[in-house]
This record gives sequence, C-alpha cells and structure tokens, in this order.
Amino acid sequence: MTRVPSHLTPLRLTQPIPIDLAAAARLLDNGAADWLGTPVPAPHPGSHRFLTDLSLPIREHAPSLTFKKAAFVDLGEIRNAPGRCEVDIGWRSSSLAPLFPVFAGKLVLEPDRLYLEGYYAPPGGEFGAVLDRAFLNIAARGTARWFLGKAAETFRRPDGQ
Repeated sequence: MTRVPSHLTPLRLTQPIPIDLAAAARLLDNGAADWLGTPVPAPHPGSHRFLTDLSLPIREHAPSLTFKKAAFVDLGEIRNAPGRCEVDIGWRSSSLAPLFPVFAGKLVLEPDRLYLEGYYAPPGGEFGAVLDRAFLNIAARGTARWFLGKAAETFRRPDGQ
C-alpha cells in the first residue's frame, strides 16, 4: 500500500450530467481544450497545458465574491474504455505565490456523469494542511466544484438526453 504524505488530501467530486463521450473526447484531445484557457507549451510529450484563471467562489458568505488565481492546468492523454473516458489532470499556481491548492488526479467522463478524483496539497505544506482541515477543505473543494461546473457546461449534451 502506498503511503500518502499527511499534507495531501483525497478529493472526489461528482457532477451528474448527460454526456456524449465521443464529442467530449474531441474537446479534450489534441490540445483542443481551449475551454480551459490559453494553450502554452506542455511540460511532457503527449500532455497539454493551459494557462487559466482558477476560481474560488465564496458561496455561503458572499455569493458574488470570487477569488481568482492564474494557474496552469495540465491534461494527459485520453484513455477510452467502453462507456467512459478519462484523462489525467492537474493544476497549480502559475506564479511563486501559490494561493490555491495543487491538484493531481483524473477527470472521468461517463454517459451520465463526470467526476474528478485525486489528491490536493494546500499551500503552506503541513501548516497549510492543518488550516485546510480546520476550514473543511474550502479552497480545494470550492475550486474543484468550480472546475466541474465549467467542465459540465462544456460536455453537457445539447439535447440533454
């Protein structure tokens, strides 16, 4: 069993939506995922990188308040299987001021839902992890929820079927 460092926290969020997997795969493949932001040179062959603004909406306390942070979103190669496709995904701050958590995991698309699962590391190492747990993972979960909402808008079947 692989030991996960204590400052890493598992994250899994699901968004039920009808998806046309073939159309969604085209939106993820060959760097065509411009819905993620501006394509920039990728760090690894076969991957794609986008410069985007990750958002953290503060829903409960101030619904119109959103924190934004420039970030790199990396996509790996798409893996297709019967009834699903998945892609490795990660994001991190594009600057030396990491105000948002670093995330590494996968985005999985199925005909009736999409989900994001992996691990995130809050800024600040062990100290940041203690604060993150105290505040119920607000930054990581909020950013991931925002990302899934953006992905759902992109992948939702136009006919809703």
